[in-house]
Amino acid sequence: MKALLSDLPDVEICAEAKDGRETLEQVGVHRPDVVLIDIAMAGMNGIEATSRIVRSHPQVKVMILSMHTTEAYVLEALRAGAVGYLIKDADTEELALALKAIRRGETYLSPPVSRHVISEYVRRTGGEANLMDTLSPRQREILQLIAEGNTTKDIANLLNLSIKTVDTHRTQLMDRLDIHDVAGLVRFAIRSGLASSE
Repeated sequence: MKALLSDLPDVEICAEAKDGRETLEQVGVHRPDVVLIDIAMAGMNGIEATSRIVRSHPQVKVMILSMHTTEAYVLEALRAGAVGYLIKDADTEELALALKAIRRGETYLSPPVSRHVISEYVRRTGGEANLMDTLSPRQREILQLIAEGNTTKDIANLLNLSIKTVDTHRTQLMDRLDIHDVAGLVRFAIRSGLASSE
Protein backbone atom coordinates (compact mmCIF):
# COMPACT_ATOMS: atom_id res chain seq x y z
CA MET A 1 0.00 0.00 0.00
CA LYS A 2 2.86 2.37 0.80
CA ALA A 3 4.38 1.66 -2.63
CA LEU A 4 1.03 2.34 -4.34
CA LEU A 5 0.60 5.59 -2.43
CA SER A 6 4.15 6.69 -3.27
CA ASP A 7 3.29 6.45 -6.98
CA LEU A 8 0.40 8.91 -6.68
CA PRO A 9 0.90 12.62 -7.34
CA ASP A 10 -0.29 15.04 -4.62
CA VAL A 11 -0.01 12.33 -1.95
CA GLU A 12 2.43 12.59 0.91
CA ILE A 13 2.77 9.84 3.50
CA CYS A 14 3.26 11.59 6.83
CA ALA A 15 3.31 8.55 9.14
CA GLU A 16 2.84 4.80 9.51
CA ALA A 17 1.55 2.84 12.49
CA LYS A 18 1.70 -0.83 13.42
CA ASP A 19 -1.56 -1.02 15.39
CA GLY A 20 -4.71 0.90 16.34
CA ARG A 21 -3.27 2.64 19.38
CA GLU A 22 -0.21 3.88 17.53
CA THR A 23 -2.51 5.06 14.74
CA LEU A 24 -4.39 7.26 17.21
CA GLU A 25 -1.10 8.73 18.47
CA GLN A 26 0.16 9.43 14.94
CA VAL A 27 -3.12 11.09 13.94
CA GLY A 28 -2.84 13.34 17.00
CA VAL A 29 0.72 14.34 16.06
CA HIS A 30 0.41 14.72 12.27
CA ARG A 31 -3.29 15.63 11.73
CA PRO A 32 -3.41 14.05 8.23
CA ASP A 33 -6.16 14.76 5.71
CA VAL A 34 -6.83 11.04 5.20
CA VAL A 35 -6.04 7.94 7.26
CA LEU A 36 -5.94 4.52 5.58
CA ILE A 37 -6.53 1.96 8.29
CA ASP A 38 -6.60 -1.83 8.24
CA ILE A 39 -9.77 -3.32 9.67
CA ALA A 40 -7.81 -6.11 11.40
CA MET A 41 -5.12 -4.77 13.75
CA ALA A 42 -3.68 -5.97 17.02
CA GLY A 43 -4.63 -4.21 20.24
CA MET A 44 -7.40 -2.10 18.73
CA ASN A 45 -9.18 -3.00 15.51
CA GLY A 46 -9.71 -0.58 12.64
CA ILE A 47 -13.40 -0.03 13.41
CA GLU A 48 -12.72 1.09 16.98
CA ALA A 49 -9.73 3.18 15.91
CA THR A 50 -11.88 4.83 13.21
CA SER A 51 -14.58 5.68 15.72
CA ARG A 52 -12.03 7.29 18.05
CA ILE A 53 -10.27 9.20 15.26
CA VAL A 54 -13.56 10.63 13.99
CA ARG A 55 -14.62 11.67 17.51
CA SER A 56 -11.28 13.29 18.38
CA HIS A 57 -10.40 14.71 14.94
CA PRO A 58 -13.60 15.24 12.93
CA GLN A 59 -11.68 16.92 10.09
CA VAL A 60 -9.66 13.72 9.43
CA LYS A 61 -11.25 11.39 6.87
CA VAL A 62 -10.81 7.64 7.39
CA MET A 63 -10.72 4.96 4.70
CA ILE A 64 -10.88 1.32 5.79
CA LEU A 65 -8.72 -1.29 4.06
CA SER A 66 -10.07 -4.82 4.24
CA MET A 67 -10.32 -8.20 2.55
CA HIS A 68 -13.95 -8.49 3.78
CA THR A 69 -16.78 -7.54 1.42
CA THR A 70 -19.69 -8.60 3.64
CA GLU A 71 -22.39 -6.07 4.41
CA ALA A 72 -21.88 -6.36 8.18
CA TYR A 73 -18.23 -5.19 8.02
CA VAL A 74 -19.01 -2.36 5.60
CA LEU A 75 -21.96 -1.05 7.61
CA GLU A 76 -19.97 -1.27 10.83
CA ALA A 77 -17.15 0.75 9.23
CA LEU A 78 -19.56 3.40 7.93
CA ARG A 79 -21.32 3.61 11.31
CA ALA A 80 -17.93 4.16 12.94
CA GLY A 81 -17.44 7.17 10.68
CA ALA A 82 -15.33 5.82 7.80
CA VAL A 83 -15.92 7.60 4.49
CA GLY A 84 -14.27 4.92 2.37
CA TYR A 85 -14.01 1.13 2.25
CA LEU A 86 -11.32 -0.22 -0.06
CA ILE A 87 -10.53 -3.86 -0.81
CA LYS A 88 -6.86 -4.60 -0.12
CA ASP A 89 -6.09 -5.89 -3.60
CA ALA A 90 -7.13 -2.56 -5.18
CA ASP A 91 -4.76 -1.23 -7.83
CA THR A 92 -3.18 2.24 -8.03
CA GLU A 93 -5.96 3.55 -10.28
CA GLU A 94 -8.71 2.58 -7.82
CA LEU A 95 -6.72 3.94 -4.88
CA ALA A 96 -6.36 7.29 -6.69
CA LEU A 97 -10.09 7.30 -7.50
CA ALA A 98 -10.98 6.57 -3.87
CA LEU A 99 -8.74 9.34 -2.52
CA LYS A 100 -10.15 11.88 -5.00
CA ALA A 101 -13.72 10.96 -4.04
CA ILE A 102 -12.93 11.29 -0.34
CA ARG A 103 -11.25 14.67 -0.86
CA ARG A 104 -14.41 15.86 -2.63
CA GLY A 105 -16.42 14.92 0.45
CA GLU A 106 -17.92 11.77 -1.09
CA THR A 107 -18.05 8.24 0.28
CA TYR A 108 -16.13 5.61 -1.68
CA LEU A 109 -16.83 1.86 -1.67
CA SER A 110 -14.82 -0.59 -3.81
CA PRO A 111 -17.09 -1.94 -6.60
CA PRO A 112 -17.20 -5.51 -5.19
CA VAL A 113 -18.26 -4.04 -1.83
CA SER A 114 -20.92 -1.71 -3.22
CA ARG A 115 -22.28 -4.51 -5.43
CA HIS A 116 -22.56 -6.85 -2.45
CA VAL A 117 -24.06 -4.24 -0.10
CA ILE A 118 -26.57 -3.10 -2.73
CA SER A 119 -27.63 -6.65 -3.62
CA GLU A 120 -28.13 -7.41 0.09
CA TYR A 121 -30.17 -4.22 0.46
CA VAL A 122 -32.32 -5.13 -2.54
CA ARG A 123 -32.76 -8.70 -1.26
CA ARG A 124 -34.06 -7.35 2.05
CA THR A 125 -36.18 -4.49 0.72
CA GLY A 126 -37.09 -6.02 -2.65
CA GLY A 127 -37.67 -4.50 -6.05
CA GLU A 128 -35.71 -2.71 -8.71
CA ALA A 129 -37.23 0.65 -7.82
CA ASN A 130 -35.11 0.57 -4.66
CA LEU A 131 -32.00 -0.31 -6.68
CA MET A 132 -32.74 2.68 -8.92
CA ASP A 133 -32.55 4.90 -5.81
CA THR A 134 -28.89 3.93 -5.41
CA LEU A 135 -27.97 5.55 -8.74
CA SER A 136 -26.85 9.16 -9.00
CA PRO A 137 -28.90 11.55 -11.18
CA ARG A 138 -26.13 11.44 -13.83
CA GLN A 139 -26.12 7.61 -13.81
CA ARG A 140 -29.93 7.55 -14.25
CA GLU A 141 -29.64 10.06 -17.09
CA ILE A 142 -27.01 7.96 -18.87
CA LEU A 143 -28.97 4.75 -18.26
CA GLN A 144 -32.04 6.31 -19.87
CA LEU A 145 -30.02 7.52 -22.88
CA ILE A 146 -28.47 4.05 -23.31
CA ALA A 147 -31.94 2.46 -23.10
CA GLU A 148 -33.19 4.89 -25.75
CA GLY A 149 -30.58 3.53 -28.15
CA ASN A 150 -27.97 6.29 -28.02
CA THR A 151 -24.33 5.40 -28.64
CA THR A 152 -21.53 6.48 -26.30
CA LYS A 153 -20.64 9.21 -28.79
CA ASP A 154 -24.28 10.39 -28.95
CA ILE A 155 -24.47 10.56 -25.15
CA ALA A 156 -21.15 12.44 -24.95
CA ASN A 157 -22.48 15.02 -27.44
CA LEU A 158 -25.88 15.34 -25.73
CA LEU A 159 -24.40 15.83 -22.25
CA ASN A 160 -21.33 17.78 -23.36
CA LEU A 161 -18.99 15.15 -21.86
CA SER A 162 -15.97 13.33 -23.22
CA ILE A 163 -16.46 9.81 -24.57
CA LYS A 164 -14.09 8.55 -21.86
CA THR A 165 -16.24 10.15 -19.11
CA VAL A 166 -19.38 8.53 -20.52
CA ASP A 167 -17.57 5.16 -20.66
CA THR A 168 -16.53 5.59 -17.00
CA HIS A 169 -20.13 6.37 -15.98
CA ARG A 170 -21.40 3.35 -17.93
CA THR A 171 -18.83 1.05 -16.29
CA GLN A 172 -19.78 2.34 -12.81
CA LEU A 173 -23.45 1.90 -13.68
CA MET A 174 -22.87 -1.71 -14.75
CA ASP A 175 -20.85 -2.40 -11.58
CA ARG A 176 -23.48 -0.87 -9.33
CA LEU A 177 -26.36 -2.77 -10.95
CA ASP A 178 -24.28 -5.94 -11.54
CA ILE A 179 -25.47 -5.91 -15.17
CA HIS A 180 -22.66 -6.29 -17.68
CA ASP A 181 -24.22 -5.83 -21.11
CA VAL A 182 -26.23 -3.11 -22.85
CA ALA A 183 -29.24 -5.37 -23.44
CA GLY A 184 -29.41 -6.04 -19.69
CA LEU A 185 -29.25 -2.31 -18.94
CA VAL A 186 -32.08 -1.67 -21.42
CA ARG A 187 -34.25 -4.38 -19.81
CA PHE A 188 -33.55 -2.97 -16.34
CA ALA A 189 -34.41 0.59 -17.47
CA ILE A 190 -37.71 -0.61 -18.99
CA ARG A 191 -38.66 -2.67 -15.91
CA SER A 192 -37.84 0.33 -13.69
CA GLY A 193 -39.99 2.68 -15.75
CA LEU A 194 -37.05 4.82 -16.82
CA ALA A 195 -37.50 3.98 -20.51
CA SER A 196 -40.35 2.80 -22.70
CA SER A 197 -40.30 -0.59 -24.42
CA GLU A 198 -41.45 1.06 -27.66
